[in-house]
Amino acid sequence: MGHIKEPLDIDFTVDPRPLTEEEQKAISNYIQAEKAKNKAETKKGILNPTKPVRQDG
Repeated sequence: MGHIKEPLDIDFTVDPRPLTEEEQKAISNYIQAEKAKNKAETKKGILNPTKPVRQDG
């Protein structure tokens, strides 16, 4: 990974505070929903990278 230079007119700050219980649950719920969505798409065959694409010709 390369170094990202900070633009001169913009200051980036990091908030080191710990997450609240509500924030942790919201993030966890989002991750679970995304995993379930991706798993459903994989079962449909939309996102199955291990299965070779068949090319007739």
